[in-house]
Amino acid sequence: MQTETPTSPAASSLERRIEMSVPMAEVEKQVEQRLRQMSKSVKMAGFRPGKVPFKMVAQQYGGQARSEAIGAAVEKAFGEKVREQNLRVAGYPRIEPKQGSAEAFEFSAVFEVYPDVVVGDVATQSIEKPLLEVTEAEVDKTIEVLRKQRTVFEPAGRPSQKEDRLVIDFTGRKNGEEFPGGKATDYAVSVGGGMMVPDFETNLVGLTEGTSKTFDVAFPADYHAADLAGQTVQFDVTVKAVEKPVLPEVDAEFAKSLGVKDGDLDKMRSEVRANLEREVKKRLQAKVKNQVMDALIAATPIEVPAALVEAESQQMAENALKDLQQRGMAANNVPVQASWFTDSATRRVKLGLILAELVQKQDLHAKPEQVRAIVDDFAATFEDPSEVVRWYYSQPQRLAEAEALVMENNVVEWVLGKAKVTEKPVPFDELMGNAA
Repeated sequence: MQTETPTSPAASSLERRIEMSVPMAEVEKQVEQRLRQMSKSVKMAGFRPGKVPFKMVAQQYGGQARSEAIGAAVEKAFGEKVREQNLRVAGYPRIEPKQGSAEAFEFSAVFEVYPDVVVGDVATQSIEKPLLEVTEAEVDKTIEVLRKQRTVFEPAGRPSQKEDRLVIDFTGRKNGEEFPGGKATDYAVSVGGGMMVPDFETNLVGLTEGTSKTFDVAFPADYHAADLAGQTVQFDVTVKAVEKPVLPEVDAEFAKSLGVKDGDLDKMRSEVRANLEREVKKRLQAKVKNQVMDALIAATPIEVPAALVEAESQQMAENALKDLQQRGMAANNVPVQASWFTDSATRRVKLGLILAELVQKQDLHAKPEQVRAIVDDFAATFEDPSEVVRWYYSQPQRLAEAEALVMENNVVEWVLGKAKVTEKPVPFDELMGNAA
């Protein structure tokens, strides 16, 4: 084998090109070896297995054997050259055959390498650390949310108002013609719940069971259906039922519905508070972690291999499809494209490279006691925490997830120890996503 390594102009600073040639004599030798091996077991009509004449085997499978032999030779030549030059290859090479000769198979291998990562000075970065202490007021708000989640509806016996649930038939028309998706029967809608566009829900106030109403609805300019965005259409609505919401009383039965078997209200509040404190802690940590990751990216500008971004984008698209399937949607009819996730994938790849370098250089690896603490925290919300702990430690993949989380937490603490950190109280509703 003869190899050369002239560097051609690259599409990016990470792209490399290696020119190589493989002697055809070696390829032909490998072809014959493969055909000899195949002839021991190949089946053909009129012959017993292993008794097919070699010429017939060569005629039938010669092309396959040659393709496999060339592929193996190329892979071997490429691997040797990569090891020789100590290259860290990202993704798979693109093999470009060249106009060769009868003596040698010549080709170019075009590929990307991992960038050299030098973590920047995070001391120049500013991070705002949100603070929130859980008080009885936050516990009361959470209990109210839990009550609303257990709302039941009963006949209102009056005109509809905000927060009522209506069962309706409706037909929408654009320029006098019905449009796709604009018609439904026995459709349940919460007045003011945001399920429909604002104009539609506003017109549902003040209606009684058995009445009909025709009204105009203006769709927002950024509406997801392009043929309706910024358009005004007309709806005919018939009300079949008006139901008012009824929230459960905070009593023993309510406590039992939350898993407190004896219905003790004090115990219920204690459990609600513990769960709330755990959730608040998780959300505060998530906000800080996002800022830390942003700071690392800002301090460490790097070019990432397109091959890694493409692979990550594809994986994210596949995960999105699986999520749709788990929600009961016909994912095959949803045109999820990997290109939708390019920006997020690029960020993930950057962070993966930066975090790997930081963990290695600063020795931020997960320690056994840290992993156990994370697993114990995961298990605390289950009825039998010890069983959950055993499950984690019996599943290497699950334990690896805990280890990765620990390393991320170690990185966060390291960055917080060097960056410009200011503390700022955050409103409970804002943190919990209830600001609206």
